[in-house]
Amino acid sequence: MSVSTSTAGPPARLRVSWRHPVLSLAVTYVVSPVVTVLCATFLLFAVLALSPGDPVAQLLGPHASDSARAAMRARLGLDDPLPERYWHWLTGALHGDLGTSLTYRQPVSDLLVPRLLSTLLLVGMSAVLILVAGLLLGGIGGTSPRWRPLVNVVSGLGIAVPAFVATTLLISVFAVSLGWFPTGGAGSGLADRLWHLVLPAVALSIGYAAYLIQLTSSAIGEEAAAEHVVTGRGRGLPRSWVFRRHILRNAALPVLTASGLTVAGLVAGTVVVEPAFGIDGIGSLLIRSVSAKDYPVVTAVSALIVTVFVVVTTLLDAGQHLLDPRLREGR
Repeated sequence: MSVSTSTAGPPARLRVSWRHPVLSLAVTYVVSPVVTVLCATFLLFAVLALSPGDPVAQLLGPHASDSARAAMRARLGLDDPLPERYWHWLTGALHGDLGTSLTYRQPVSDLLVPRLLSTLLLVGMSAVLILVAGLLLGGIGGTSPRWRPLVNVVSGLGIAVPAFVATTLLISVFAVSLGWFPTGGAGSGLADRLWHLVLPAVALSIGYAAYLIQLTSSAIGEEAAAEHVVTGRGRGLPRSWVFRRHILRNAALPVLTASGLTVAGLVAGTVVVEPAFGIDGIGSLLIRSVSAKDYPVVTAVSALIVTVFVVVTTLLDAGQHLLDPRLREGR
């Protein structure tokens, strides 16, 4: 925050500039993400609180007395005002207390920690497949007019196939018919876990990889047809030098953005893939908790997904400003 005094005339006035670079960066990369997470989690908390269904009835059963239900609601704090309930949850979450599961009768953090490894391994394998396929095939489609139609067909098919359809096809062909991969489960030991996660990672990455292929191919093809690139090639500059300095550098920003958003969305995509392959991860836990109206677990998992997405998008924004000087000048 810069402070300057005006000498135009008495009395001197104190002027505060809210466009100070340090303050602007703090608002963009610290305050704004925190406010986004707070607003998103509060809306999530409110939607779950106002959704139909009574977790007390799920716990005590349909034959419980009214007094028992009232006592349970008071013990769980369900009769407190919504802002007060959210405040209790938020302060507890900041100290590592995410509440107690209504179904498992265990701390929510104890349920999340052992399942994070399977989900992180699945997300990591899927991210590698997406980036390798997306950047490799997208680069081929953007630089080679002969291969571009085939790349477009592959990416179009990948986008058209939903994750649950790809899951069914992969299990039917590679697990049941050919027997190359296990049909489900997470395995034991790192090598066995990675082998069990091959098909789930492929199923999770098909749609995201197809999207990245299309965007990479389009970005590189557009830059390759630019006037300064054609001029450089006409002057006899090495094609590899032109590709690195002019095509790849200018196409890097949209590709970087799409890659980051794709990886951030993988955590939410596990909700579809993990139950189908019998993987006891965060996605499977969320599905079971929604069915059982286990609101503490649903809130914690959903807040985790939102936080991951906000953090990744913030890092992407910072990376864009580091790569593109025009964005820094605009800020």
